[in-house]
Amino acid sequence: MNTAMILAAGLGTRLKPWTDAHPKALAIVNGKSLLQRNIEYLQSYGIYNVVVNVHHFANQIIEAVYINKGWGSNVLISDETNEVLETGGGLLKAKSFLENQNSFLLMNCDILTNLNLQHFLQYHNQHNAIATVAVAQRTSSRNLLFNSNLELVGWRNNVTEETKMPATHLSQSNILPFAFSGVHLLSNQVFQAIPFTGKFSMIDVYLHLCKNHIVKGYNHTNDIVLDVGKPEAIAKAETLFL
Repeated sequence: MNTAMILAAGLGTRLKPWTDAHPKALAIVNGKSLLQRNIEYLQSYGIYNVVVNVHHFANQIIEAVYINKGWGSNVLISDETNEVLETGGGLLKAKSFLENQNSFLLMNCDILTNLNLQHFLQYHNQHNAIATVAVAQRTSSRNLLFNSNLELVGWRNNVTEETKMPATHLSQSNILPFAFSGVHLLSNQVFQAIPFTGKFSMIDVYLHLCKNHIVKGYNHTNDIVLDVGKPEAIAKAETLFL
């Protein structure tokens, strides 16, 4: 695997006031933007081909990539200037950049982690899954639900108690809730299996896929995972990512 996509098109409303004038991907942690940090994180595992989708202040991201020569990576832009397509729609729009890869990584630009991508890829390949999602045992408003084999069976909103269980054939009495870490590994078969068009989320994709395909969870509870989506998270990130 030598290709990844970084999702950087979101409006970043939780990161106001920064995102009133900038894209969240360019929020700074210890002198480096989130985008630069994640591109360098991918480089540390030999991934130098990176697709970045853009919408909110798209030109600022494009300019930063150009000025910094991709921070040493081959960075391709998937332009969603006309309409932000959410995580799933953004992936589908970038299909032409990714479909020739047997597998590729997908990650949110506002996630900082020390997840070992080599181990993650080995796990994904071992289980021949159409998708593998990095998950952890931590408090979250929403959980992905797995059986004891860490196969996705459903989703739950812990605030409203709304629950979706599309893969009842895989369900067992022992349902395990995990928080999603915003890092995914996908087989290129996913493009043939997505039934949606336009604007949709990857969670919708996984809840559809798990009815007929294996979507695995990769438990990396002991790793650092930080959602840098709020201003106070920047300060925490600066203590963890130097």
